[in-house]
Amino acid sequence: MKNHVRELRERQEWSQGDLAERLDVSRQTVNAIETSKYDPSLPLAFRIAKLFRHSIETIFEPGKD
Repeated sequence: MKNHVRELRERQEWSQGDLAERLDVSRQTVNAIETSKYDPSLPLAFRIAKLFRHSIETIFEPGKD
């Protein structure tokens, strides 16, 4: 699943560790999401969307690699 997490994180000037802390996940989880090696659970996707104030649909694009 293609996503825009890295771009949104970089706009905030946050490290992967900073984002991980805000989401209560590991830095490795953030890295795996950003590199499309891991699709987040629905609750985590909602937390990401809420944090960045975007809809899930604008952050995650199902069916695209």
